[in-house]
Amino acid sequence: MNSISAPGTSTWLNKVPAVTLGFWIIKIMSTTVGETGADFLAVNAGLGTVITSSATAALLVLALLGQLSTRRYIPWLYWLTVVLVSVVGTQITDALTDGLGVSLYLSTAAFAAALAAIFALWYRAERTLSIKLIVTRRRELFYWAAILCTFALGTAAGDLATEALGLGFQWGVVVFGGLIALTALARHLRANSVLAFWIAYILTRPLGASLGDLLSQARDYGGLGFGAMLTSAIFLGVIVALVAVAQRNSSRTAVAVPAR
Repeated sequence: MNSISAPGTSTWLNKVPAVTLGFWIIKIMSTTVGETGADFLAVNAGLGTVITSSATAALLVLALLGQLSTRRYIPWLYWLTVVLVSVVGTQITDALTDGLGVSLYLSTAAFAAALAAIFALWYRAERTLSIKLIVTRRRELFYWAAILCTFALGTAAGDLATEALGLGFQWGVVVFGGLIALTALARHLRANSVLAFWIAYILTRPLGASLGDLLSQARDYGGLGFGAMLTSAIFLGVIVALVAVAQRNSSRTAVAVPAR
């Protein structure tokens, strides 16, 4: 493991993983688990919306505290936090839409504005939105605030497209998958890497949600009828396997940089 330190500074490792194909696979699957897992706990397991929301929010707080207490990227802790953020982000949007009757048009616009505000404050403080050097507490707090907002925004935008606009689950997978492919092509053609990353990160949320609904929802509703439990179990199993590999390799790939 390589490290870089400076006199009088404590050494941190970048707190987030490298953006590789494995990163995007786990990210998409975690968004699917967020969609189907929340439905399974609230409906199939009979916990109800209030208990599910309270329990997952408490788990997210614990995971975030654990994540913030470390000084390097720990794959299992990082991705556990992402999965819980995905579940909570889904529940925030669902609570606004189903519980308070907030229009998906309004919630999508509101989350987009909130994310833009987070990015503006982040850039003003750090002069960058890159995730390659999440090596200070302030940057990490900005990062997780943005991540939570992207999940809520992606959920609202995905529901707006597939439900309110009648796109449906199958076309949702095609459209959002196509938009991600276009973003990757733009990056290949020298588009700004930071902008391309955050656009793709937002789009993976509605893609994962559409994929989760397509697999789990009954055929009468346009799905394949696998159910929330089976879909969540399969995707969670794949996530665990990929994270286990990342955990094994993390000590050989991490690079330390000095904290400010």
